[in-house]
Amino acid sequence: MNSYKNKFIYWTLLTHKNWQFHIAATENGLCFIGSQDENFEELNIWARKKLPQHILACNPDYLQSYTKEVIEYLESKRETFTFPIDAYGTDFQLSVWNTVREIPYGKTYSYSEIAERMQKPTAIRAVATAIAANPLLITIPCHRVIGKNGKLTGFRGGLEMKKELLTLEKSQVEFI
Repeated sequence: MNSYKNKFIYWTLLTHKNWQFHIAATENGLCFIGSQDENFEELNIWARKKLPQHILACNPDYLQSYTKEVIEYLESKRETFTFPIDAYGTDFQLSVWNTVREIPYGKTYSYSEIAERMQKPTAIRAVATAIAANPLLITIPCHRVIGKNGKLTGFRGGLEMKKELLTLEKSQVEFI
């Protein structure tokens, strides 16, 4: 008897007011939140790269508890998330992402502040690269990371999405 069990990545398209992005979870937790208005291919490419043995399956019901909390965040009714996260990255990326998760709601840190908090003050570019690879927008709040000069810098979801998320959180940053 074959004991191989298929592993699934369950996904749905979250649409709420002017927000629309794909979210996905494994049996271990939320693993992906896509960019604003990006098509399914963004999720598909990520899944093939990070979890090639998994099968993508559309299942809005499975993701209901995740979408509920994300919608509450988008409505300014939630500042933190209680669901498990199933992040896939290198040890360094996971360390950076855990540090980013410590940024309080409504606050911003610079890339150099993240590097300093990790006790790697010269690793600013490596930190920026790890942040750019974050598959869990919003829940690993890389939108809260800004340039040392206080200006908005790159964001996988685009600077407009970053600006909207920071505005939602009422952060005081210079929007250029």
